Amino acid sequence: MKKLVVKVMTGANDAERTSQAFTVAATALVSGFEVSLWLTSEASEFARPGAAESFQLPHAAPLNELRDAILTRGSITLCTQCAARRGITEADLIPGIVIKGSTSFVEEIMADGVQVVVY
Repeated sequence: MKKLVVKVMTGANDAERTSQAFTVAATALVSGFEVSLWLTSEASEFARPGAAESFQLPHAAPLNELRDAILTRGSITLCTQCAARRGITEADLIPGIVIKGSTSFVEEIMADGVQVVVY
């Protein structure tokens, strides 16, 4: 099975790009692909409960629903340094989201059959 890794760096500061990243990841899942979503930079806040629930963008699927779909069938990872800069610990995370560093990201994206998209 092919795998899609989506790295999202934006948050409410760029709502359309953020929504697009989550939408593409969720669409890939329902299309039968393995999906890994990485939260970095401003997107790191979406690892906390309530952040996706408060995100709004007209004519877009609710971000929390997209996130939950990804967590159900794929994976969501929060960047180690991004978490540390924002004071986010494992105790702060939505269940199912994990914190990993750049070594894990590089290993994941360099595997055979992996396509990477960065938002």
